[in-house]
Amino acid sequence: MPVFYAGTLLLLGMIICLYTAAAQLPPQTYLLKGQQLLDAKEKIAKKDPAMQQALAALLKIADQSLENGPYSVVYKTKVPPSGNKHDYMSVGPYWWPDSTKANGLPYIRKDGQVNPERYAIKDDEYQNAISRDVYYLGLAWFYTGKEQYAKHAAGLLRTWFLDTATSMHPHLNYSQAIPGITDGRGIGLIDTHNVTMLLDGIQLLKASKALLAAEYKRIQDWYRAFLQWMRTSPIGQDEADEGNNHGTWYDVQQVAIALFTEQPALARQILEQQTKKRIEVQLETDGRQPKELARTLSWNYSLFNLRAFFELALLAENVQVDLWHYETPAGKSLQSAYRWLLPFATGASQWAYQQIKPKHDEEFLELSEVAARKYPDLDLSALKVQHKDYQNDLLLLTHWAY
Repeated sequence: MPVFYAGTLLLLGMIICLYTAAAQLPPQTYLLKGQQLLDAKEKIAKKDPAMQQALAALLKIADQSLENGPYSVVYKTKVPPSGNKHDYMSVGPYWWPDSTKANGLPYIRKDGQVNPERYAIKDDEYQNAISRDVYYLGLAWFYTGKEQYAKHAAGLLRTWFLDTATSMHPHLNYSQAIPGITDGRGIGLIDTHNVTMLLDGIQLLKASKALLAAEYKRIQDWYRAFLQWMRTSPIGQDEADEGNNHGTWYDVQQVAIALFTEQPALARQILEQQTKKRIEVQLETDGRQPKELARTLSWNYSLFNLRAFFELALLAENVQVDLWHYETPAGKSLQSAYRWLLPFATGASQWAYQQIKPKHDEEFLELSEVAARKYPDLDLSALKVQHKDYQNDLLLLTHWAY
């Protein structure tokens, strides 16, 4: 199930450290850009009030993360079909009991309507939580040098990945099950789409004393096994064939994990051979995304899919692939996809597609922070911004780099 983070303020590398970073090498992050993080650290030495305020805001979030966790897939009360709680498990969000059947089976689909049964199993909630917490704690440690942040994050990672009693097996064979139909589905891989946050957090923590080099390598090994499962298992291959946001987020995870496991050639291959094809297949020449527009939450899914493409473009910068300005032979591009949505966010055009929940523009504003920097010729003056000085706000939106 996609998790929409519209309006969430995730503070980036514009937050400053309490000491100079002149001699420090940039961290090897993937969405966040290491040199920008270092530049931000240096500015703290100049006592910039706005940056101090931004740091305080980040630390407020990180301090809360100190109280969170630990998280583990073994904490669930329900046992997966394998009989092993170390296997991740979740239920499809849009599937409900059939009221015409005595036992409700098989479940039936109600697109865009989340069955509360989804939340009875916490594996999905926990993997999203550890992604956020490790990210925030990693940033807090990087900017302050305070070991309490790194120590707690390292403990979360050990529980989730390394400790024999609590670790998750590296697969999603039982994700997004449908009672009465299947124990797990390819589209269940969307559950872990926030892996980019987690991996950037780990990369920030790599230089800390709290995360040992041997532990870092074991997490890399875990993700090598997970990536192998993604690329070779029937469930993983089923997701690879999806022609909508599921396929796009599949590529995001593959590329990010390939980078994390020191396989840049594989990351580049995926971008060149798979992601560019997705741009051709999923977009129209005017920028529309037909598969997302067919959903009952057409606005949400259009933004969700474009967000995945933007993340891929940012990840691609690590292997010198330019998706920002790539055009397919038919003239399809990420820029056209963004431009097509723009008048619906400014109010110049009314959204005419099905949207069964209120339409919010916060996530489009997050995309716009990226687009403004990648496409400087865009006129974004008509955007109805949601907070003061949006274009120059130091509390930058999302966990992306710019």
